[in-house]
Amino acid sequence: MASVPTGPEASFFDALDRHRASLMAMVKQGAGEAPAGVTRVVSRFEDSVGLQMIPQCITRKIKSDSPKSVKKFALILKILSMIYKLVQSNTYATKRDIYYTDSQLFGNQAAVDNIIDDISCMLKVPRRSLHVLSTSKGLIAGNLRYMEEDGTRVQCTCSATATAVPSNIQGIRNAKFLLIVEKDATFQRLLDDNFCSRMSPCIMVTGKGIPDLNTRLLVKKLWDTFHLPVFTLVDADPHGIEIMCIYKYGSMSMSFEAHSLTVPAIRWLGLLPSDIKRLNIPKDSLIPLTKHDQMKLDSILRRPYISCQPFWKKEMEMMADSKMKAEIQALTFLSSDYLSRVYLPNKLRFGGWI
Repeated sequence: MASVPTGPEASFFDALDRHRASLMAMVKQGAGEAPAGVTRVVSRFEDSVGLQMIPQCITRKIKSDSPKSVKKFALILKILSMIYKLVQSNTYATKRDIYYTDSQLFGNQAAVDNIIDDISCMLKVPRRSLHVLSTSKGLIAGNLRYMEEDGTRVQCTCSATATAVPSNIQGIRNAKFLLIVEKDATFQRLLDDNFCSRMSPCIMVTGKGIPDLNTRLLVKKLWDTFHLPVFTLVDADPHGIEIMCIYKYGSMSMSFEAHSLTVPAIRWLGLLPSDIKRLNIPKDSLIPLTKHDQMKLDSILRRPYISCQPFWKKEMEMMADSKMKAEIQALTFLSSDYLSRVYLPNKLRFGGWI
């Protein structure tokens, strides 16, 4: 009979345990709490919450008697009617379901998405309260059990298979630390290398690039439930940093739901630009920054939350100075399994996050 993986010895997690203790102390002091957000369009930054709406902001007016906005007004009423029926019957629908009820009327999926966001903002409730769900694209694996709303019990495993991120969770059990992986290919490689088993107990999540709403809700739920140390593994490029910032601080478009989506306690585990130099990754394994990359990097450096992250700023300035970026796969220069067997274990054991 195959033995059950037990993970590393207890002392391996000493740095993680100290980090978690500091997070718990921060939560008890109230650093993780903030007043509820309000209206949409204009956002402000608060370190403990992320990007959130400001109380006084610019609003849009849609008039039923205006030729320019009569269709938009009609579509809002149509979707409000559908939401009312969903709430009354205690059933749920995806945004895609709503679109296909009358695709010719709506024209495109984006029109439905924008209206649902507007309604959520206007009523000052999370989208879930409207009984409208998003289709999940993310994956989760590791030491986690949870119960879906219909009572189905799901047991995630540490094997080479992952479970789709659920759209709604009623109960969660088990966990030690959470690793958010930017790309599906990296996530699958870590599964193939039995990373979860060797680092057990842990949980891995990927949003397969820019995370969907359900993946962000799950990460937030795990943080709220366990106050786990949460780390990100992203490419050392502006796009990877942007994705990390979405998990940690949120986005302008969803700032009205910041309190239910952001996890400001997230730490950057890798790939750090300084790691590229420290590990002597050869230049031919790196990629020059494009003009778009440089513009994105400059934009991130100007954001208010970067002033609260001096170590992040230093890493990004290092990237800007070198004019080079690197994908996580650049570590394969050292060995095919360097990421799972050396890089990540050492980072986790010795506190190599910022």
